[in-house]
Amino acid sequence: MDGLGPQGQPPSASRAINSFANKVSTVLSTSYADPEFREALSLLDERGLRNSLKERRQLRLNAQRDVIQSNGNIVTEFGRVANELQRIQTILNQLNSSYNDMRERISGAHEQCSSFLEEASLLMRQRSEVEANQRLLRAFRNRFVLTDDEVFSLTSTAEPVDDEFFVTLAKAKRIMKDCDVLLGFESQTLGLEIVEQTTKNLNLAFQKLYKWVQKEFKTLNLENPHLDASIRRAIRVLAERPSLFQGCLDSFADARQHILSDAFYVALTGTTVTGQPDSFVKPIEMAAHDPLRYAGDMLAWLHSAAVGEREALEGLFLEDGDEIAKGLQSGHADKIWQLMQDVEPNTASEFDALKALHDLVDRDVEGVGRILRQRIEQVVQSNEDIILSYQLANLLGFYRYTFTKLLGEETGLYQLMSSLEAEALRQFRSLVRDQIATLQVELQQDTPSDLGPPDYLHDALHQLTAIMQTYETSLSASADREADFQTVLAEAFDPFIASCKSMAKTIGPHDGAIFSINCLIAAITTLRGFDFTRNRVTMLQAQADDELTKLVDDQYRFLRETSGLDEIFTCLGPLSQDPQDVETLHTLDPMRPEALGQASQALDEFLPSALMDAMDRVKLIQDPNMAREVTEKAAERFCRDFEHVEKVLTAADELSGLAHGEEQGQKEPFRVLFPRTIAEIRVLLS
Repeated sequence: MDGLGPQGQPPSASRAINSFANKVSTVLSTSYADPEFREALSLLDERGLRNSLKERRQLRLNAQRDVIQSNGNIVTEFGRVANELQRIQTILNQLNSSYNDMRERISGAHEQCSSFLEEASLLMRQRSEVEANQRLLRAFRNRFVLTDDEVFSLTSTAEPVDDEFFVTLAKAKRIMKDCDVLLGFESQTLGLEIVEQTTKNLNLAFQKLYKWVQKEFKTLNLENPHLDASIRRAIRVLAERPSLFQGCLDSFADARQHILSDAFYVALTGTTVTGQPDSFVKPIEMAAHDPLRYAGDMLAWLHSAAVGEREALEGLFLEDGDEIAKGLQSGHADKIWQLMQDVEPNTASEFDALKALHDLVDRDVEGVGRILRQRIEQVVQSNEDIILSYQLANLLGFYRYTFTKLLGEETGLYQLMSSLEAEALRQFRSLVRDQIATLQVELQQDTPSDLGPPDYLHDALHQLTAIMQTYETSLSASADREADFQTVLAEAFDPFIASCKSMAKTIGPHDGAIFSINCLIAAITTLRGFDFTRNRVTMLQAQADDELTKLVDDQYRFLRETSGLDEIFTCLGPLSQDPQDVETLHTLDPMRPEALGQASQALDEFLPSALMDAMDRVKLIQDPNMAREVTEKAAERFCRDFEHVEKVLTAADELSGLAHGEEQGQKEPFRVLFPRTIAEIRVLLS
């Protein structure tokens, strides 16, 4: 039993079991995801083996045979590699031998050519320096020197002023600016020579440009709304020389003066200055049949010409104004004396493009203005019609305002319109004064029988209406039109009203008040239709109210006197209904029975025709409503006085009845002697 293994089994059986267990554990521990294992299985599948005992035994032998065969193939290939390496070694040895041989030859050749190489290197360096100097010289010449063709284009008057000229001029100006760098070095000879030559060329170029612009200005067609681009460019460049720039503007203004003056003469007469008729023009002198139309056509032509000039030139001064201002600033800064002035920078070179445009347009039409002044003054001085003279002044005022909007107030054209307007207004005032002087005889005559406004006032108001209608349609520059029109009223209205007041003083107060009221009514009716006479209407209305107040007082006095109650109203007016005041009634003369009875009888005779008599006294007032209002106010005052008298008399009767009842039969009551009541009076006077 000693030879038995565990579990009572023989040793061989135990080893077999252990071997099988190891295989099983090995198989179980093998990972089928292992790439090598999967590759081994793939090789087995390629061989097409079957799972049999013979195939399993033969598998190891076949694997060993394959390994031995692969190793043999590898040894054979390594033998081939060794042979190739030996052949390469032989080639390398040959190359080393050839290299050494060539190196020896090159070293010998180098020793022989070293002197030549040094000389060649020196020449190459010198050539490089020369080429660099050539490039520097070429760049310097391109930067600081003008070519002969450029100088010829810049200075020759035979060459046109085109883009090439302006490009060359810009280059010359750039050279002058860049020369500041050259003048900063110790040796300034080259810089001074270049500056001197360039300055000479620039001066000749600006003179050439100046003459060219003058020539172009003489033939410039301003009908074209856009100036030629070359002229605009030339003007901008010339601004760098303020004297030449101003000279061009002066020559242009002179040329345009002659052109516009000739055109204005043709428009006036229909013939040129040489006497040749122009069939395409309808002469103003032939077409205008009255002075106002004649003056208006001339002013309209001048306005059209000024507008055309402004539209043609505003493209130059407004669009290029900044460039011109910069050029003028640069030109002033280049002057030596500008550096000596102790002023703020840019003060001397400020340029107002709009003002320059207005000044140039004003100078262009200056010749036309001289002709216009002569013709307008002739029209104004030869006119003898007041309304026409004011219409002329108003027309000139309209164009003065128009030219102010177009060119401003600092122009000769504005001064021309202002002086002509002042001349027309002087003629207007002179004619009005002459008219007043001629009416002095009529002013001394009696007032009209109907106390209405005199004929000269009707004529003056009719004339004033035409003047106000003219002023109403005018384009006045004054912010306060009413204040502006006061001078006209002072000349053409106030003297006539003053004359009417003087005439009113020559007649009685009653008729004088009616006459004044009628004149004021006519004046108010005339002035009321215009908004710029409101204050004057208010003043006249106040004067009319004063005259109406006088008439009311006169009517009131008439009612008191004709009614026979004047003495009663006078003595009872201060009395009240107080018993102390009432007791004094019996002591007053007008309150005696005889006097009171006579007053009552006079009142009865007065009342039936009182209203008609009162209305008849103011029937000449041309406004019936106003006449009725005057009588009603006077009657109301009369009624208030009568009512006061009635209350005082009633109070006296009541007091007498209480204190002297025993004597009541001996004295007749006041109300019996004076029975009229206020109600009856109001009915009869209404």
